[in-house]
Amino acid sequence: MNRIDQIFSDLRARQGKAVMPFLTAGDPDVATTGKILLACQEAGASICELGIPFSDPIADGPVIQASMSHALDQGVRPVHVLEQVAAIRSKLHIGVVAMVSYSIVYRLGNSSFIRDAKAAGIDGFIIPDLPVEESAEVREQIAREGLICSLLVAPTTSDKRAEEIARACSGFVYVLSRAGITGEQRELPPELGSRLARLRQVTDLPMAVGFGISTGKHVQQVVEMADAAIVGSAIMRRVAAVREQGSDAVVKEVSTIVRDLVSGLPGSVAAKV
Repeated sequence: MNRIDQIFSDLRARQGKAVMPFLTAGDPDVATTGKILLACQEAGASICELGIPFSDPIADGPVIQASMSHALDQGVRPVHVLEQVAAIRSKLHIGVVAMVSYSIVYRLGNSSFIRDAKAAGIDGFIIPDLPVEESAEVREQIAREGLICSLLVAPTTSDKRAEEIARACSGFVYVLSRAGITGEQRELPPELGSRLARLRQVTDLPMAVGFGISTGKHVQQVVEMADAAIVGSAIMRRVAAVREQGSDAVVKEVSTIVRDLVSGLPGSVAAKV
């Protein structure tokens, strides 16, 4: 069984839920990204979403755009990301899913990139700019390697198209909590629960909700309806704030925020205090 499938299967067996931090690979540098992955694991994350830097990120707000620009300015390329994952994979039991633009996958070659990612220890992919109508070949290649592929369902997606996307996903369905770009928000959309309920009628896959989630309280609200909460901008904003203080400060800062996010999960010690 793929590691992502196993993680969600184990969580469901004990009625658990997941926090999925998003990290820009290479911010502040590639070596620190490896340390952050280990810190997220220690803090209680179940899966990490690792963003491969791209010059024109899809749907990302200013915080993650700036983060990816920083990584690119450091010369970070996909091969460096995979090398770092491979270097620490033996120390990780959490899932690692690459958020990657299809233009990168295509440029490097579908089959070779997917195989290289698998060899490095990547468990699957989120491909935000791959239309479901054009995804069959890539999804089949990913499936042949035993990896998962998650596509995005937006609030503006029609029910019919959302069903098509959900059926095309493996591992989990990535559900955008709101339209627009990534970024922190004070409140979650009131219609999120009904959208998730409609999707659950067409797929048994776990639902992971992202966009606008930034606090332990948000996580608590999300996992009452979904299986996982994805948090990106809130983490990378804090990385940017302490970046100049060095690697140790960045790792400590990310660990602190992830622990706060995990406190929103049912059964966590912090949530009971």
